[in-house]
Amino acid sequence: MNKASLIGLTAIAVATLAAVGYGAWTVGMNAGMSMALPQGAPTGSGAATPPTQDPSAWTITQGFEATERHMRDGLRAGDVDPMTRLKILNYHDPMVPGKNFDAPGKSPFMDMLLVPRYAGGNEADTSGVSVSARTQQNLGLRTVEVTEGWLDSAVSVAGNVAWNERDQVLVSARSMGFVERLHVRATQDRVALGAPLADIYVPSWVAAQEEYLAVARMAEQDPQLAPLLDAAAQRMRQAGMSPAQIQRVVRSGSPQPRFTLSAPLGGVVTELMVSEGATVMPGMALLRLQGTSTVWAEGQVPESQASQLQPGTQVSATSPAAPGQTFTGRLQALLPSVDLTTRTIKARLELANPQGRLVPGMFVQMRFANPSANRVLLLPSDAVIHTGQRSVVMLAEGNGRFSPVEVRTGREAGDKTEILQGLQVGQRVVRSGQFLIDSEASLNGFLARLSPSPDAGADKPAGMPVKPGAIPPTTHQTPAEVKAVDGDTVTLQHPAIPALKWPAMTMDFQLPPADQRPKELSAGLAVRIEFEMRDGDIPQITRIQPAATGAKQ
Repeated sequence: MNKASLIGLTAIAVATLAAVGYGAWTVGMNAGMSMALPQGAPTGSGAATPPTQDPSAWTITQGFEATERHMRDGLRAGDVDPMTRLKILNYHDPMVPGKNFDAPGKSPFMDMLLVPRYAGGNEADTSGVSVSARTQQNLGLRTVEVTEGWLDSAVSVAGNVAWNERDQVLVSARSMGFVERLHVRATQDRVALGAPLADIYVPSWVAAQEEYLAVARMAEQDPQLAPLLDAAAQRMRQAGMSPAQIQRVVRSGSPQPRFTLSAPLGGVVTELMVSEGATVMPGMALLRLQGTSTVWAEGQVPESQASQLQPGTQVSATSPAAPGQTFTGRLQALLPSVDLTTRTIKARLELANPQGRLVPGMFVQMRFANPSANRVLLLPSDAVIHTGQRSVVMLAEGNGRFSPVEVRTGREAGDKTEILQGLQVGQRVVRSGQFLIDSEASLNGFLARLSPSPDAGADKPAGMPVKPGAIPPTTHQTPAEVKAVDGDTVTLQHPAIPALKWPAMTMDFQLPPADQRPKELSAGLAVRIEFEMRDGDIPQITRIQPAATGAKQ
């Protein structure tokens, strides 16, 4: 074989190897791209994403895509997603669990979109739990529907009866005289309207009356004396006689030196300042009458409930002294003072007392009617679990699956609680047995965090091992690069974290105490971190240290 033939054969071999290598590289790239594409992602510019029946299999990227589609199509919590044919429960930030939102949009915690949560799907939420029908029956599990209605937030307080100080009359003398007879003998005597109180002899009236009668007889003979008659009547009025007493003198034609004081209202004599035979002077107080048709009731209202009451609010009251009888009235005023010990405000009520059954000192139980002006979401109070830091209900998603949902509660009245945020009308929550389900769900979530997926070890860099014999940590580890430091918050760029289904991103973390941080922590520094998730807040770094020189980030 000559030299030219040898060169030709070599060129053919090289070309063949290049063609085979290029073909293998092309096949490998296509396979890698098909593996990298998320399930249901388009494979070409004109390909449509097939409907996904199990959103729990979505990646974070697919969740973002679903949120963008919901924003474009105007979908929100409570609607049915036409792609999954499942009802949208809410939207949440995977980095900040426990915070739910009713509309799609950008997360207020991270520079990323929220992702939807569906009802009825086989959602692999570690905070949820599945309960078989037999177990539900054994537990006596009962669910209740979230309804919409009015919350009758009535306020009930106890109080004591007092006299209505605005229904009092002070009877006094108008002229000097003598008390010849008292018709009332002691305080607390009841008197009717117009009843006689005292007979008083007034000597100064005799002269004025006799003058008037003399002028009246002369005026009958001489009409020109009519002005003198009017002057004589005026002197009787100046002596303290009332129009009724003057008319009595005119009709009788004889002096009336005695007159009887009558009760100007029906009630009780609360003060008696005169006795028979006593001399009275003009303006002297004789007795005090207290009306009983209405009474006051004064009770202490907690200052947290006082804002629900307004003057004029209708009230009903009952008293052990009048069993079976209900007294109605209105709130007259909230007195401008607060009891610093009990943190209550005194409320003054005016109650109708037609039969005089209520008297000062009696105990009454009062109830203010205050229905809510707007329709609100309502749940039985025993369906809400209050942990001290938050309020949770166990949402029944169907097919025996339940998951905890954090809610924001409002007012509570009777056995109903107002739901301000976290639920929609028509959803069903567990009313009995929710504590067992909540404990099971919490345990499932804890075990899921202790047992990460097999590929979770990829985000555990060398150099941060778990101590032998220690309880498996609930934290996650990853390399990262510092982008910014702001007080106790650091912005890091980290790679994908498969254990949390997080893509590579830049986000904020909470730093540990200052004595547990690197001395020089600035932008551009490569670090390794160990962090744990916190309910409703950014992740908390438990350990941070500079990455080893030359380590792969």
